[in-house]
Amino acid sequence: MSKTTLKVNNNGSLRIEGDFQIVDKDGNAYDLGGRDVISLCRCGLSANKPFCDGSHRNHFEHDAVAFALPPKPGS
Repeated sequence: MSKTTLKVNNNGSLRIEGDFQIVDKDGNAYDLGGRDVISLCRCGLSANKPFCDGSHRNHFEHDAVAFALPPKPGS
């Protein structure tokens, strides 16, 4: 399978594509039903968290533009 990609969508979810696993706070894996593409909620409105259900529509604004983080402290 190809490299995993996490795409930050404008005004919406985080879309993950590729070979990945999503685990809860205790390290238990979510059963993704064989999916290799999933969208995660960023707005906090989804009734199906951590997965996106589209509830963000018209309630969440973010212009997803890439930028560089500052160097790690001590680098």
